[in-house]
Amino acid sequence: MAEEKREFQAEVAKLLDIVVHSLYSNKEIFLRELVSNASDACDKLRYEAQTQAQLTEGDAEFRIRVIPDKEAGTLVIADNGIGMNRDDLINNLGTIAKSGTAEFMSRLSGDAKKDTSLIGQFGVGFYSAFMVADKVVVTTRRAGDSQGWRWESDGKGTFTITEAADAPRGASLELHLRDDSKEFLDAFRLKSIIKRYSDHIGIPVLLKEGDTEDTVNAASALWTRAKTDITDEQYKEFYHHVAHAFDEPWQTIHYRAEGAIEYTGLLFVPGSKPFDLFQPERKNHVKLYVKRVFITDDAEGLLPPYLRFLRGVVDSQDLPLNVSREMLQHNPVLAKIKTGLVKRVLSELKKRAEGDAESYASFWENFGPVLKEGIYEDFERKTDIVALSRFKTTSTDGWSSLDEVVGRMKEGQESLYYATGDSVDALKKSPQLEGFLAKGVEVLLLTDPIDEFWVPALGEWNGKKLVAVTDSSADLSAVKADPEAEAAKPEAAEAASLDTLIAALKLNLGESVKDVRVSDRLTASAVCLVADQGQMSLHLEKLLKAHKQVDHDTPRILEVNPRHGLIKALAERVKSSGRESIEDASWLLLDQARIVEGEMPADPVEFTRRLAAMMEKGVA
Repeated sequence: MAEEKREFQAEVAKLLDIVVHSLYSNKEIFLRELVSNASDACDKLRYEAQTQAQLTEGDAEFRIRVIPDKEAGTLVIADNGIGMNRDDLINNLGTIAKSGTAEFMSRLSGDAKKDTSLIGQFGVGFYSAFMVADKVVVTTRRAGDSQGWRWESDGKGTFTITEAADAPRGASLELHLRDDSKEFLDAFRLKSIIKRYSDHIGIPVLLKEGDTEDTVNAASALWTRAKTDITDEQYKEFYHHVAHAFDEPWQTIHYRAEGAIEYTGLLFVPGSKPFDLFQPERKNHVKLYVKRVFITDDAEGLLPPYLRFLRGVVDSQDLPLNVSREMLQHNPVLAKIKTGLVKRVLSELKKRAEGDAESYASFWENFGPVLKEGIYEDFERKTDIVALSRFKTTSTDGWSSLDEVVGRMKEGQESLYYATGDSVDALKKSPQLEGFLAKGVEVLLLTDPIDEFWVPALGEWNGKKLVAVTDSSADLSAVKADPEAEAAKPEAAEAASLDTLIAALKLNLGESVKDVRVSDRLTASAVCLVADQGQMSLHLEKLLKAHKQVDHDTPRILEVNPRHGLIKALAERVKSSGRESIEDASWLLLDQARIVEGEMPADPVEFTRRLAAMMEKGVA
């Protein structure tokens, strides 16, 4: 086959540029990344060889070799793992197949410091080689194939692929180091980097010095060691390896379960959000091992989706070595491991929540929206997860638990009230909150899409029903208010004076509204929309429309404020001139209520016509 020249995917080209320029101050991490990839390649072949022994070709002693050549100015990192074929080279080294790549790239700002943090969430892997090299040559052959391949690039937009008949199994990366990176040809420098970043890897890393090769790392799986023998630095570097991340773990959970089943868990809660946290697949990223043999990095039954932010490893002593990924889905041993892992993780989170509220707040800001999925999905543990949940409210600037909110309930208040929307700031300005604020009733401000699902699933907390402020059943009449707020409440006679206006609005708006009625929740705004009992919430309908799940508007109840000047004026107009005189105003009131909810007017053209007509009358 003749030389094949191809262009990098656009995202790869951009990532390469950022890697070279943004991460340049910490160049040594390229070796950590490449050794980590080599270790993964060996793990994958070890798993495949459980059922296809011929793949190891009589060479089942896995190793990673680091070979500096000062004379040639090259550094080779080679492994005898799974290797790659032509398609693998194109897909793995020429494109970024990760879900969410486009979104990740759109978040890059060009600011080196900010982008370095983002890249840490994404992982750079192989591309880190171009931090130190102006040319990279990969010679590889996939286990079980007879044909080898050679991949070459200067990292500036294109790469070439040619056949390599004599390629050994695995992958050999030859880095042609730039003049300012020749420090990585020094044996002492290489040893210190490998010892620092890769000591925990269970595959021997051999460094060639002259005619000899020495094993530099401990070459024993970190999770098998006693906790007392592991330093914080070693835990951190293992996290970097297993998560392909650059941040520091927020929490490390390392324990051994013994009894009916035996397994070891070494789990990390990241310090920042992984880039793919909200991808539809909701895959977990904890690696499953059986007796130290890698099985898979996305075992479906190992952890529930609401703990998918975790990184780390689980090593079982009871699963069979030849277990397939398909068999894992319904394996009773794995189900028991899952139960134990979830119990332990939630217990550790509880300790942090109770012992360090400030630190726990940072965890919640990163992963709260994911953890709350468990309230809806995990009936058995929903109470535990609610207890771990934190909320923004109208009463405080920080985070509060539901128990804290219950403890602050007003005299006469029988329900917990909540509002759902796109942002806390927008919710605080919502007309529906006016009556609650006037009576000092605390309202939960919920801004995550999952809030629309877990709240109805939970229903109540500590005997207090959860009620939306937009629900027509929200009743504050029994809540004791201060005298000033009580004085603002409409009198029965005042409300009755609007009967003619209410009737006119109903006739003018017809089926566009479910009902029109006087409001006791509004204090400053003229109108608002509320949902009838049993109706879908306004915010949920908005979310579903955005995802093309709903294609029509549900008629809502329009509430009017009897003390508002505009409403009083319209009531007088109807009495003197009839309902036709306020037809345009009727629709403008409905559109005003829709706009406050973040919706467009039902008919934008008619809205502008009516608004212009009303303004013309006002200035005439």
